[in-house]
Amino acid sequence: MAWNDPQWGSGGGGNKNAGGPPDLDELWKNLNRRLNELFGKKGGGSGDEPPPRIGGGRDFNIPGGAGLLIGLAVLVWLASGFYIIDAGERGVVLRFGKFAETTMPGPRWHLPYPLEAVEVVNVEQVRTAEVGYKNNVKSKVLSEALMLTDDENIVDLQFSVQFLLKDPEDYLFANRHPDEAVKHAAETAMREIVGKSKMDYVLYEGRADIAVRATKLMQDILDRYKTGIQISKLNMQNAQPPEQVQASFDDAVKAGQDLERFKNEGQSYANDVIPKARGVAARLLEEAQGYKQRVVAQSEGEASRFKQVLAEYTKAPQVTRERLYQDTMQQILSSTTKVLVDDKQGGNLLYLPLDKLMNMTQSGQAAAPPLEIVPPSGSVAPRAEETFRSRDAFRSRDREVRP
Repeated sequence: MAWNDPQWGSGGGGNKNAGGPPDLDELWKNLNRRLNELFGKKGGGSGDEPPPRIGGGRDFNIPGGAGLLIGLAVLVWLASGFYIIDAGERGVVLRFGKFAETTMPGPRWHLPYPLEAVEVVNVEQVRTAEVGYKNNVKSKVLSEALMLTDDENIVDLQFSVQFLLKDPEDYLFANRHPDEAVKHAAETAMREIVGKSKMDYVLYEGRADIAVRATKLMQDILDRYKTGIQISKLNMQNAQPPEQVQASFDDAVKAGQDLERFKNEGQSYANDVIPKARGVAARLLEEAQGYKQRVVAQSEGEASRFKQVLAEYTKAPQVTRERLYQDTMQQILSSTTKVLVDDKQGGNLLYLPLDKLMNMTQSGQAAAPPLEIVPPSGSVAPRAEETFRSRDAFRSRDREVRP
């Protein structure tokens, strides 16, 4: 049937809707009947029969499309209870404003508002609290930065505290402003530790130790307050004396550095000189000890030799004296190169050129040089025969005189 047919929708035959679109009234009655069945009513016989009454009251009829809208609204309301918790987050479910449970990461559902609500807390996010400055170290907050030390000096101290959340329930409900509590606890702990330390210790060698002690003290304070916060790190941004005395303090620091430099130079010189002196002293001691041992050994050897000679002398005095005389002369003459032999009768002197004899012996010459006879002054040189006779006489006389 065409849309422009004039007979469309007109009553014809037994069915008034035959050949036309469905009647809207029929559709609405069917919807009402189904809604009544959904809410516990029994449907009527035909679509034209009215639905049964409940307890003699009025029929449950929802005019227009309000029932459909109510159903959609209920579905939307129920769907609003779905939520997703990301990794590193926790969901805190509140039922009528009271804590109900903590949910882990993943898709979750809770009773929609106003029955329940969800607070999503990031437990892996690193949060920062700044003490003594805001956003930049140059923008100081003197009321927080100036602290008094144990030796009654003032230091300008800026630091930051990084923390995580370890208990979302305590973080949300145990304290009204937990982030501010972290800042106040950090300032309190730092003032306590600085107040028990010297100025030089705070500014120089003790900065790392102060950070560790302050972190432990802050954590104890936050745990007593049940903030649900875990301190991860304390960063010492700046530690210096106040600006009003910075120049004088720099002079004092420079003088201290010069003192340390001079001490180091003196220690370096001492480290260079003292080992050398100790080495020389040890060498001298060793040499003296060696000399002592050598002299003692020689003395003991001489004493032993003298005892042996004495024993031999008691046995044969003449032979022993002869041997001692020969050894002594050999020892004396071994260091001389020229020997003059004097005749006891006042005759000529015999000259023995020992140096030439030694050189000739080393060069392989077998012939010995003739003996030179040096006549005394004012006398005539004797002849060769007289020379030989005088030499033989000297030898025989020397044998007779020698004991």
